[in-house]
Amino acid sequence: MTEWRELDGAQGEGGGQILRTALSLSLCTGTPFRIRNIRGGRKRPGLMRQHLTAVEAAAEICGAEVAGARVGSQALSFAPGRIRGGEYRFSIGTAGSCTLVFQTLLPALLRADRASRVELNGGTHNPMAPPFHFLERAFLPLLRRMGAEVSLELERFGFYPAGSGRFVAQVAPAPSLVPFDLEGRGEPLRAYAEGFSAALPIHIAHRESGQLLIYGS
Repeated sequence: MTEWRELDGAQGEGGGQILRTALSLSLCTGTPFRIRNIRGGRKRPGLMRQHLTAVEAAAEICGAEVAGARVGSQALSFAPGRIRGGEYRFSIGTAGSCTLVFQTLLPALLRADRASRVELNGGTHNPMAPPFHFLERAFLPLLRRMGAEVSLELERFGFYPAGSGRFVAQVAPAPSLVPFDLEGRGEPLRAYAEGFSAALPIHIAHRESGQLLIYGS
């Protein structure tokens, strides 16, 4: 029987990334884990909706056995099964970050037995998480250089506090990936800015763009 890994969620910054990384590694290696003090470094420790959705999504794609998966829980056990590709839909129910949930699942889906289509609902552009366009324009191009076939389509923006955003990910299995080195930054090629606003007066967007012009001058 595989030995359980014991984790302390208060280590380091004591945030949700310890849990998300543990889920990803558990899925890919088949190693079960127990974690205590989940988000122990935060003012409101324990699982919030975003983190709970990551746990539930990870469990669904591999048929894991889970205990402690509820909002506010500060302890969790997770025993993964076999990763299964297919069609999935996950909804956070708040403006919590869809992109962080997606990044939790992606390493495992690249090792799945078949292609996957994943629809994620919640926040798409959050101040403390990579926004959708970062994944689409910076993160995924580097993964494609390694041989991964992953595409994203934004169907609706999701901002705080309403959330209600949605994007769809298509992930093909990648039995092996090719490593590469990023040893130099390279010369700047061009710079541009985009601004997005929802349900705000247009003068706010104009003021934002004006500040960008001042900063870039």
